[in-house]
Amino acid sequence: MAQISYEPWTLLNQLTKELNRAFEGRSLVGPNGERESVTAADWVPAVDIREEDDRFVIRADIPGVDPKEIQVNMENGILTISGSREEVSEEERKHYKRIECARGSFLRRFTLPDTADPDKITAKAVNGVLEVVIPKQAHVQPRKITVEAPEA
Repeated sequence: MAQISYEPWTLLNQLTKELNRAFEGRSLVGPNGERESVTAADWVPAVDIREEDDRFVIRADIPGVDPKEIQVNMENGILTISGSREEVSEEERKHYKRIECARGSFLRRFTLPDTADPDKITAKAVNGVLEVVIPKQAHVQPRKITVEAPEA
């Protein structure tokens, strides 16, 4: 009796490849008249977002990405993490039996809350994990205001 292995994601992966092939090389004309790509990224890294008392921490899984290829930008309350992981060449593809790791450019955007301090954001990449620390603004301490009355 032959044993058949079942891989539940095979059909979904095949559909994804067909859709990517259908849209490959297509572009749209944006509002400013310039041509824009249909997709902004080839893959999306998984992230964990944690809120602490004094900061927010975003951890993104980016294995195999050179830290020099990562850009972290903050503009108008939007934090953007982007970069790329190098493609497998056609010559190398001949030797692979399976390729599941995403390659190419990646992009994630996050709207930061008003409590975030954009001037103190830091980022570091260690062992394939990017950690972005977004400190919260110092809370303004309430102060008592004395009400003065004119002397009669």
